[in-house]
Parts: sequence; C-alpha cells; structure tokens
Amino acid sequence: MSTGAAALADRELLALLLGSGHRGSSAMDLACELIDHCGDLQELARSDPHRLLAVHGIGLAKAARVAAAFHLVRRAEAGPERARITGTSDLADVTAPLLRGHSRERLAVAVCDTRGAVLRRTVLTEGGADHTAFPIRDIITTVLAAGGASFGVAHNHPGGSLTPSDCDLTATTRLAQAAETVGLRFLDHLIITDTAWRRIPYPTPPPPIPPTSEEPTSLAPSSLAPTSPMPASQASASPKSAHPSATPPPTPTSRPPHPPDTHPPKSPPPDPTVPTGMSTTPPA
Repeated sequence: MSTGAAALADRELLALLLGSGHRGSSAMDLACELIDHCGDLQELARSDPHRLLAVHGIGLAKAARVAAAFHLVRRAEAGPERARITGTSDLADVTAPLLRGHSRERLAVAVCDTRGAVLRRTVLTEGGADHTAFPIRDIITTVLAAGGASFGVAHNHPGGSLTPSDCDLTATTRLAQAAETVGLRFLDHLIITDTAWRRIPYPTPPPPIPPTSEEPTSLAPSSLAPTSPMPASQASASPKSAHPSATPPPTPTSRPPHPPDTHPPKSPPPDPTVPTGMSTTPPA
C-alpha cells in the first residue's frame, strides 16, 4: 500500500474489500474464486448480490459490501461535471458561496487541475470583522496536497468595501511569487462582498529568459591568413623560434678585451754560433 492502490492487481483490491477469507482459504484466494465465478471484473460489477452468494465463503455481508462498492463507482461516474475556472468571474462564482453572509473575514482557496476543473474549494482561515490570516505556506501546501496545478484565493469584506488594503496588495504579490517558485499557476485574488467582487491587482512576473547556447568565438579573417613557411635552414638552426611563445635563447654576456701586454718584448735568444761580445757585422 506504500505505492498506492493503483499499483495493486484486481484480485488484491477485491481481497482488501472482502477483508477475510474462510477456513482453509485466504482473502486473496476468495477474491480469485469470486472473479472466476463471474467471469471477469466487469461481470462482477454488474452481478446481483444474490449471485455472489453461490461462492463458498461469501455471505450476505460480503456480498452487500462488494455490490455497494461497485454502486458507488457508478454514482461517481454519473455525477455532475465539476465546475471549471476559466476566468476571474468563474473564481468568484466558486468562492462566493463560502464567503457571503458572514460577519467575519474568511479566506477561501479554490484548487484546479491542468484543465481548470475544480478539485477542491475550502475555507482556510477565519478571523475578525476586518482581518484574517493569510498563511502563504498553508495555501501552497493545500494546493499541492490536492494534486492541483493552479489555484485562486478570495476573502470577504463584511463591511462592504471593495478597496484592497496595503496588506492585501503585499500578500497577493508574495503569494504569486511563492506559486511561481513551486511551479503552480496563480489565477487571482478576489475581494468579495455580499453584492459585488473585485480583483486585487499584482505585478505579473516577467517571462523567463530562454537559455542561449554558448558558441565558440570565431576567429578574425586576418588571423586565418596563411603564413609564409620558415626556411629549412632557419628551422633547423633555431627550432624553438617557430613557436611564438617560445623564449628566445639568452644572449651570451660579452667580455671586455684583454688589456694590452705591458711587458717589453723579449729579445731573441743569442745565436749559439757567435761568441759573446763579438760583432756580427761583416767587415768592410
């Protein structure tokens, strides 16, 4: 049951309706026997209670219980169509019977499905002669609990004034913002008296800006121009210069030239064949 009745089979739902079986047979077994006796679920729904008594384990109480359940389904299907709210006047027609003729202020909520059919209408708060609570959290919770997709609210002014107060304007704006936050459609907020009604204006939130896909930035035409190839000799001599971000090689630090030699030039070594002190000049 944690996943809801929709997840159960026909025999399981019927077993819950029967409540119990009989000696040697469970409620599930009895439900299967009852469906087999009638042929299918549709025939069971149309069967007279006396026909069900032919199944062992089905007494008057269980036969009446099954017949009553199917009769309730037929009544629900044949019931009048639910009221629909397609405009502000429809909201006034739905909520006015809950508010008119009362000496205290009341806040009424009308919950609708995606097609505008009214799922629930209820009085949420009742206050004094000139005030009532406006619990935004409780309003949103009521709509979500009823499975609604849209909703409208209305409150009465027993004094007969149709002029909204500053609190009415502020509360309406906050309620519209809260509804947008949780993905609900806020229809309207009305002031209703015994003879008339009026819509409370509120700022409509701007439509959401559609997301834009990020496209890569196109290159300028000049940056797409072909570049002249580097000579092979230059490429082999300095391969790093081909990359614009490569760091150029450091320039070697120049050293100052050596200072001139201040020593006198050395005399050539004496000729070993000439005796010391003798002149080498030939005679005249």
